[in-house]
Amino acid sequence: MPGPLSRRRIEPELLDTMAVDDPRAMASRRDLVRVNAVMFQSAIMARLLGANVERKPLRILEIGAGDGRFMLSVARRLAPQWPNVEVIMLDQADLLTPSIKAAFASLGWRAQSVVADVFEWIDRPDIGIFDAVSANLFLHHFEDLELEKLLSVMPRLTSCFLATEPRRSGLALWCTGWLRAIGANTVTLHDAAASVRAGFASDDLSRLWPGGTATAFQERRVGPFTHAFVARGTG
Repeated sequence: MPGPLSRRRIEPELLDTMAVDDPRAMASRRDLVRVNAVMFQSAIMARLLGANVERKPLRILEIGAGDGRFMLSVARRLAPQWPNVEVIMLDQADLLTPSIKAAFASLGWRAQSVVADVFEWIDRPDIGIFDAVSANLFLHHFEDLELEKLLSVMPRLTSCFLATEPRRSGLALWCTGWLRAIGANTVTLHDAAASVRAGFASDDLSRLWPGGTATAFQERRVGPFTHAFVARGTG
């Protein structure tokens, strides 16, 4: 990829530096629900999970889960085929509300919030294993060395790791300006462009996966804005 998008560029995102109860941060999190809808992220993730998890899952871990609304949207698509799922939602802030937990419960899913730094929590010896580990619009926050460390743990935790991330492309970057049309605030507009510049293309994530620990990879563009990654193996 020629030009300034030929390599990932990690920049601080405004939402990550703001207090949880800052009105602009709260508005930006609402924007993210619309951004995920525009990108068809929950449909893409649900399709990837359905195609790559070999049995009906009992336990799913989402890293960088935010307020839980993204996974709730995924659960609504999968619950008819996947009943009685426990989903562990890991984030550095406590954003999972009782109403979101109740919405999961109405689908027959049990949502548990874990507030911790992802690098510290995944090193704990007592967290067990998961039928799937997923990440949505999360991995792009990290430099390659951090990602390599994070991904190195995944074969111990799961046999199926999935990610839906921003696609690093000129089209995606240009389209971030059009988020004004859905009422996105300045925080969201800034962070959307930063996310694309930090996003993924080609085999960016496959190259960082620990060698010899996966039997199958998928890494590709899905739609105009999403970069999908799946690693399946013998975790």
